[in-house]
Amino acid sequence: MTYQHPDTATPAEVPLVGDGVTQGITRAGDTVRRPVRPFTMTVQAYLAHLHAAGFPHAPVPLGIDDQGREVLSFVPGDVPREPLPPETAGEEVLVGLARLVRGLHDAAQGWAPPQDAVWGGIPGASATGSTSDGEPVVVGHRDYCPGNVVFRDGLPAALIDFDLAKPTSKVDDLANALYYWAPLLDPEDRSPAFAGLDIPRRVAVFAGAYGMTAGQRRALVPSATRMIHRFHVNMRAAAEVDPAFRRMWDEGVKHRLPRAEAWILREGPAIEARLTAAL
Repeated sequence: MTYQHPDTATPAEVPLVGDGVTQGITRAGDTVRRPVRPFTMTVQAYLAHLHAAGFPHAPVPLGIDDQGREVLSFVPGDVPREPLPPETAGEEVLVGLARLVRGLHDAAQGWAPPQDAVWGGIPGASATGSTSDGEPVVVGHRDYCPGNVVFRDGLPAALIDFDLAKPTSKVDDLANALYYWAPLLDPEDRSPAFAGLDIPRRVAVFAGAYGMTAGQRRALVPSATRMIHRFHVNMRAAAEVDPAFRRMWDEGVKHRLPRAEAWILREGPAIEARLTAAL
């Protein structure tokens, strides 16, 4: 979906509607206004660091407005919606996303969050479980769902919605991106254009474009398996306490995640074999 800049000198605010998890997001000209949450200032510090480190593919943090809302720059482009259209299934999209994530990781490397940092999460979640897998911890995006990837000219160009950003390992963050975009899902739960794709090949294409190390390639499938289990546990817990997550759970997540767990256990060995074949 593309939002065009209004022609008025002082544009009216336009609601931006996504998956319904965060209410009250609007666009005003070239800015986005969002409710302040406990983690807002931590994320603003992170975004400021990314831009200072040479990663321009994220919103610019602009502080708090006179109504007490977070202000970010508006990131222009197209955000795909489910079911993902056929043009998003090309391997060039995977390559573009992998390079975008690599740029984010390179920019975030070595950043020390504020001592009073607060991080967002899924309501009611208890199974955090992200591990370093022997890698240095980096603050990653951790939510590469289609609604958070902005496309331009048919390719991923920017990332938005850093609400779940948190210290993690690079391989955990890569597993998150692949869950949505390989995707690491049972064929029954993929968009039609993705249903019959060669997932081991797609994971290998992504790994090559990112420049995954031998260690990251070996760790990817175990990391993804743990991640999908966390998704299942945490989404079930969130559905008990939050109406937006209850809606997602009832609309199919309660079936999709158990199938994804079974699928990664069944297909993981083929993915790992493809990833490590040239090592």
